[in-house]
This record gives sequence, C-alpha cells and structure tokens, in this order.
Amino acid sequence: MIPSRRKDLGGFEVGRVLPWTKRRMVGPFIFFDHMGPVNFPPNVPRTTDVRPHPHIGLSTITYLFDGEIVHRDSVGFHQLIRPGEVNWMTAGSGISHSERFDTIREQGGALHGIQAWVALPDFAEEADPSFVHFDATELPSLAEPGMSVKVIAGSAYGMTSPVKTHSPLFYAHIELAPGRITQVCGEYSERAVYVAKGSVHIDGELYQAGQMAVLTPGAMPVITAFDPSIVMMLGGEPVGPRHIWWNFVSSSKDRIEQAKADWRAGRIKMPVGDDREFIPLPEDPPPPPEPMS
Repeated sequence: MIPSRRKDLGGFEVGRVLPWTKRRMVGPFIFFDHMGPVNFPPNVPRTTDVRPHPHIGLSTITYLFDGEIVHRDSVGFHQLIRPGEVNWMTAGSGISHSERFDTIREQGGALHGIQAWVALPDFAEEADPSFVHFDATELPSLAEPGMSVKVIAGSAYGMTSPVKTHSPLFYAHIELAPGRITQVCGEYSERAVYVAKGSVHIDGELYQAGQMAVLTPGAMPVITAFDPSIVMMLGGEPVGPRHIWWNFVSSSKDRIEQAKADWRAGRIKMPVGDDREFIPLPEDPPPPPEPMS
C-alpha cells in the first residue's frame, strides 16, 4: 500500500503517490498526484496557477473529475481541460506548458482530478513534442448496474482507448456503487489500483481514498466497494530504470543535465500565448516534481 502524501500548494492540496521511496514506478507510470478535491473561492489568485515549466522524456495526462484547467504549450495548443476528457501531452525532446484557472478565477468553483506522468521507452525519449485531445464522448466506456468504466489509455475491460501510447499500458476510471464487485484487469505485469473517492475492499483488505494498492504480478483480486467510490486502475510493462529530477525524466543523467542547461539558457520554447513568466530552474538538490503535470 502506498499512501498519498498531502502537500499545500498555496491555494489547494495535492496528494503525491508516485514516486515513492519503496516503489518508484508502476509499469511506465512514474508520477501520480491526486489534486483536490477543493472548492476555490471567487477571485482565486494567479499565484495558484502553474506557470510555464518544461518537461522531457515523458507523456503527461491531467484527468479531471470536476472543474476546469486551461492548458497552453510550446507546440501551440491552447486547450480547456474538462472532466472525463483526455489531454495527452508528449514532451519527448522538450516541451513547456502552463496550467491555469482562468475559467474559474472570477466566480470560483470545484477542482478534483489526477495528474500522471508516463515515462517514454528508450526509442521515444527524443520524439517530437506533441499534444492530443479527446472529448469524454470519444473514449470507450460501459455502464452496468452499480458500475461505470471509462478507458483513458490502453486496453481494459475489452475496450481500447484511441490515445496512442509508446509502450504497453492501461489507465481506466471506474465508479462503483456500495456493494458492487469488479475484478482488476489482467494482461500487464505491473498493475495498481488507486482509490480517489470512497473506500473499497481488495481481497478483503480495506483501502480508503488517497491509498494505492500495488498488486502482485499475476494476481486477480476482487474489488468490492464499501462506499460510493472512484478507483483508477493503471499499469503496464516496465520501460527500464528512469531518473527523475524536477520535471525531467530520462534514462540518462547526462540528458537531464542538458535539459537543465537548456531551460536555464532559454533554449526550450515557452508556451504560445503565455510567455511573460515562468518557473525558474530550482537549485540542487531539486524539490519534488511540479505537482501539476
């Protein structure tokens, strides 16, 4: 069991799950943050926004249950992120982006979601940066009495997401009514279940909101909801050891040093339409990775 470690970002809290001291990754998933839930008051300050910052060697996904975030990146995309949608950004050789609360700044509003990073395999670490968006209605889903499933990426429950990934993985959003039973997806060597809301029994052991269960390879445990619950299932095949420093992920320490020098020298482009401020490179040793992916 991995507990989330809560951190105040000066306006709302996130719970850091991955990386953890005893478990750095689950499949290619190297970073996992639970954002909120929080209700922003009217006139939420701009200091709550995540200013432009860089990434290399990974793909990011900000998945919302509630609220809105405005995404801008150096490839030129300006996208409103809404609940149930996929906004999949591949940093590859280098990208910068910002995530702001422009649409809820004046009147306030709720925010609740998950931010995850997927480490790219060796052959894709220097891929051209890119961004894709899929509406909630474009993602495969099913609804049964007491349960709904949406496949965000990869394949699960007999469904396959349209999101192109660079290595075998899966990521799914499941909602369960009290007493509803389901089983964890198989086929992948590394898998985990994260409880985002409510509480569930996994093979009889209780897991509550903010806890991740990392499963034994090959195990097919039964999940039973104790309360109305939201669980995120994730995993895939390992891509090999990865270094993580601030917002940079790579198989090479030298590549991370180059990324640090590039951001310090301004060689990584700023987000189009959002280039008046940025997060400077931290001093060594770095703080934990920026919670907003």
